[in-house]
Amino acid sequence: MTADAAKEKDRTLRLRVMMWKIRKREIVLEKTLLMGVLNVTPDSFSDGGRFVRPDKAIRHGLRMVEEGADMVDLGGESTRPGAEPVSENEELNRLLPVLEALAGRIKVPISIDTAKPLVAKACLEKGAHIINDISGLKDSGPEMAAVVSDFSAGLILMHRRGTPKTMQDLTHYEDVVEDVLRELKGSVDIALASGIGHEQIVVDPGLGFAKTAEQNIEILCRLERFHSLGFPLLVGPSRKSFIGTITGRDIGDREYGTAAAAALAVAKGAAILRGHDVRAIRDAARMAEAIRGESYVRAF
Repeated sequence: MTADAAKEKDRTLRLRVMMWKIRKREIVLEKTLLMGVLNVTPDSFSDGGRFVRPDKAIRHGLRMVEEGADMVDLGGESTRPGAEPVSENEELNRLLPVLEALAGRIKVPISIDTAKPLVAKACLEKGAHIINDISGLKDSGPEMAAVVSDFSAGLILMHRRGTPKTMQDLTHYEDVVEDVLRELKGSVDIALASGIGHEQIVVDPGLGFAKTAEQNIEILCRLERFHSLGFPLLVGPSRKSFIGTITGRDIGDREYGTAAAAALAVAKGAAILRGHDVRAIRDAARMAEAIRGESYVRAF
């Protein structure tokens, strides 16, 4: 067998369609799925204040599903650089009215963007399916993992250093891709050791969190490297500051830059795209998949 044939055989053996288990559902990740962002906060970096009122948030959540969102990610605490933390009670006061309304009206899974175990537990009890922990279990460790395990929920492990107030002072890496990979592996180890199943986990390199513009670009350029972890990959470039750095656009005018980054992520095997502009990201993903070819099977 030639060296090229051996490489192709090895690649073929590693190809498979991934499955994500979230509570009683099994989601096939054959095509890139879209996660719509719904922030019910007064101070999020992009849409803070727009959906603080539950009625507006509910309407926006329904609209994103109509536009093609395969899931909705609901956040009650801003994670922008410099953001102040909020209490568990305040976070729940923001989340629960919207969660309860959407859970009864949409069929797609609902994700909760939180690093607090009490908030996660309360939301899972009210019908959420996924916990999106931007601390990668580093804030609460086994306590959050135990909550996720108890509910057999989906878990997104994102990479971040520090807190929103400190993370942009923690951007020194010897090799940003390899260092982020290693730190994500630490989050995965906590999850698995706490009884969370391999099939419940999705990983996210955390674009914009404790990373410079150049580091975000390098992660996107070398995104295939993250498949070595063996988990579906979520990528969230939506409206991030590095897009503004490159395009010169303000936060509300980064739809095209976001779509370009999303298309590249799809070409490099992203299983899920998280973003604010569902229609634009959906179109970018579908075009990238068409160009990539129908015979493509996601690899890791």
